[in-house]
This record gives sequence, structure tokens and C-alpha cells, in this order.
Amino acid sequence: MENSKKKLNVLFLCTGNSCRSQMAQGWAEKLKSNCIQAFSAGVAPARLSQTAVEVMRQAGVDISKHYSKHVDELSGIDFDYVVTVCDNAKEHCPVFSGKVKMVHKSFEDPTSLITGKEEKLQKFRNARDQIRDFVEKMPENLQ
Repeated sequence: MENSKKKLNVLFLCTGNSCRSQMAQGWAEKLKSNCIQAFSAGVAPARLSQTAVEVMRQAGVDISKHYSKHVDELSGIDFDYVVTVCDNAKEHCPVFSGKVKMVHKSFEDPTSLITGKEEKLQKFRNARDQIRDFVEKMPENLQ
């Protein structure tokens, strides 16, 4: 078909692939599935954050079936963009071959310096909403 465009393969990369990169993948799947094939991974994977699952569910996005994976597990995919969503992932990002374009957009770690449940939920909601705002502007903001 003339008007059909190939979806962009976009990898959201974070340290643990437990929170921010998972939320970004969830938002991209919800908001941009017409033009983006979204993936997420980590440079040192941890377990999927249940708080991230909870705040995404509150926004109508189900990431409960996601799981944390190492970036090497996606080595067979030809990415158009790799978006590092934390500074540590940017510093430890593996080298990607081919035409991949690297984009860095750091979001505050919602797991840092938390004192109580409500504060934790609010930090996660703030990160969720900032990530949604970024994903809504994709792919134009990746240039």
C-alpha cells in the first residue's frame, strides 16, 4: 500500500527496566501503536516495579504483563531509535550498529528518597505523566 509506513522500532532503555522504560513502552503502545513498535530493556535489569504497574493502571494502561529484560535479549532487532530515559543508562549504553539514532531524555527516578506510600505514589505519577507528555510528541521530538 502506498500510504502505509513502516513502524519505527523504538527502544526505551533504563538501568533496571523496572519503571521508567516500562512506562514509556506502555505509553507508546497505548498512544503511538500506529507508528511505533515499542520495546524496553535495561543495562542491569531488576524486577518490574509493582508501583509502576499500579500508577499506569490508574491511567488506563496495563503493563502488568511486561517483564524486565537485558538489552542483549533484543540484539536481533534493528532499532531506529534508542531512547535512554535515565543518566546511568546513557553512560552505560551499549553500542548499537546500523542507522540507530540515540536520544537521551532523562526522567527523575521515582524510587529515590521516598519516605511514605503517598509520596511514593505521587513521585511515580509525576514520572508517568512526564513520560506520557514525551511519548505524545513522538516521533517528531526524536529528531
